[in-house]
Amino acid sequence: MKILMVMTSHDQLGNTGKKTGLWLEEFAAPYFVFKDAGVNLTLASPKGGQPPIDPKSDLPENQTPAMKRFKQDPEAKKAFAHTVKLADMRQENFDAVFYPGGHGPMWDLAESPQSKALIEAFYNSGKYIAFVCHAPGVLRHVTYKGQPLVKDKRVTGFTNTEEEEVKLTKVVPFLVEDELKRLGAHFEKKPNWQSFSIVDGHLITGQNPSSSTETAKALLKALTKK
Repeated sequence: MKILMVMTSHDQLGNTGKKTGLWLEEFAAPYFVFKDAGVNLTLASPKGGQPPIDPKSDLPENQTPAMKRFKQDPEAKKAFAHTVKLADMRQENFDAVFYPGGHGPMWDLAESPQSKALIEAFYNSGKYIAFVCHAPGVLRHVTYKGQPLVKDKRVTGFTNTEEEEVKLTKVVPFLVEDELKRLGAHFEKKPNWQSFSIVDGHLITGQNPSSSTETAKALLKALTKK
């Protein structure tokens, strides 16, 4: 089984002068869910090389078992430091694609023609596509049969109230919850920071960093059922 993980290359938090990027738990937890299941993983990003890590995601209070494991795993660290270029990836080489979040994807992956085309190619081929936290926002320009891919789909993602809690409502280019609703999705959510994921057909979405493991397991379960 082969899964492609697509991560951000964007490290600027709007015009704040602060750094952003990938939320580390959203990479580390799914990475080990997949690795422990024997999945052949490929890691990609728009620029290739090491994706930027959101400094806040690596604060002491945000450490998780998966993050600690990642830091002690030379193979995982090497793979993370040498992601391949997104533009070189083809859906026919993989069984599914998984997008970790963090705020970074809202600037680069959400507007990337390569990302859009790749997601559409996976979906049109009847393959699973999975996104966690801010990553469902990457679907904003993705279409299926001329309509937004998320239209009439049950989805979740980082909520307006979660964005308010981290005080970035006025910084991000769009709000994930509002954008998915605008596109005609049926947005569902749990209270802030609770684990929650939804499987609707071949689309899998998770609400927040706490949902990373659950979302990855949902994708694995879907793939092993096929």
